[in-house]
Amino acid sequence: MAIKTFRSKIAADAVHKISLATNDGGMGYRITKFQAMSASPAGNSPEAVIKVYKTPQTAADFAIDFSDNTLIAAMFYEGNNSNNVLSEIITIFDHVIFNQDIYVTCSSTDGEMNYYIELESMSLDLNENTFVTLQDIRNTSTQ
Repeated sequence: MAIKTFRSKIAADAVHKISLATNDGGMGYRITKFQAMSASPAGNSPEAVIKVYKTPQTAADFAIDFSDNTLIAAMFYEGNNSNNVLSEIITIFDHVIFNQDIYVTCSSTDGEMNYYIELESMSLDLNENTFVTLQDIRNTSTQ
């Protein structure tokens, strides 16, 4: 299984698209690592919520709703620069396989954040491909 990595800086209230979809949907992915860091760690005490979705998002917010089946990863980041303490809470939804594009959102009190995502890639047979694709279609149509 190959590992693909993505890293970028994302502005507060922004949405990034990570293009993963293929014509035949035969490649699946699973998140193995999800990390973040303030773009200005020596600045204020940043707070941020960074989330990863399986469907397009039009806005970013601070709400985390684990009942949303399109949410595949969420992170609350809090830095306390006055005491040189960093607190980071990460949630990863294991065993969620997807074969379409994913979307990263960021809500931050201190501007830009950096994020890093590792994805494990795997070949999907026809049955797995059909199942994952139908799940994504269902998730998109219920929004």
